[in-house]
Amino acid sequence: MINESNTPKLAASDNTSSLSSRVFEELEESILSGRIKPGENLIEMKLSSELGVSRTPVREAIRMLEQKGLVQIIPNKGAVVLGISEKDLADIYTIRMYIEGLASRLAAGNITENQIRELSEIVDLQEYYSSKHSTSQIKDLDSRFHEMIYEYSDNRTLQHTLSDLHHMVQRYRQLSFAAEGRADKAIEEHRQILQALACHDQDAAEKLTIQHISNAKDNLLQIIKIHNLQNNDHKE
Repeated sequence: MINESNTPKLAASDNTSSLSSRVFEELEESILSGRIKPGENLIEMKLSSELGVSRTPVREAIRMLEQKGLVQIIPNKGAVVLGISEKDLADIYTIRMYIEGLASRLAAGNITENQIRELSEIVDLQEYYSSKHSTSQIKDLDSRFHEMIYEYSDNRTLQHTLSDLHHMVQRYRQLSFAAEGRADKAIEEHRQILQALACHDQDAAEKLTIQHISNAKDNLLQIIKIHNLQNNDHKE
């Protein structure tokens, strides 16, 4: 469940709608980060106490989580966390491949010299932290690299959609970057995408981005399969 020592009480002066959104964001983050596990029950009274709010915004937040597919409300049992399944991950990455490819295509047509320098600095920093084996820093910079391309696409709907999808797989991306050789490969792919953007080559930018996300998908699903096999071995 939520770690109370790290969870600030939400302001009681906020209106119900605002509180519901903030409770939703807190619970969503806890589910996507793995602090709240699949199969756990979300108990309104307990969450209300932990977050320092009434049960009404908690109830509304749980409904929002249900609409997003992260929980299931079962009669006589309450809200049960579903989390992100292996199929969900595969589906998310498949969607990302094509719409992120589109974002890179659009960005290649819009990008400025200053924006190219900003992206280049991100990749330089990734290479530095790779030499230090700092997976967390590499992951954070990876997020920034992709978010900047979303922004440079100059398509707000595309940007919001991709940011949401990227956020949903944050926990699993840490696993991916921890895999031997994946961080260096991802950084190399970023360099190639950056070069295509700098040349305003829309076809190459799109193609390289699709391949980059496809590689990330294959790597992550392979890691999850190995992880699941190891867990099953421990249970036997």
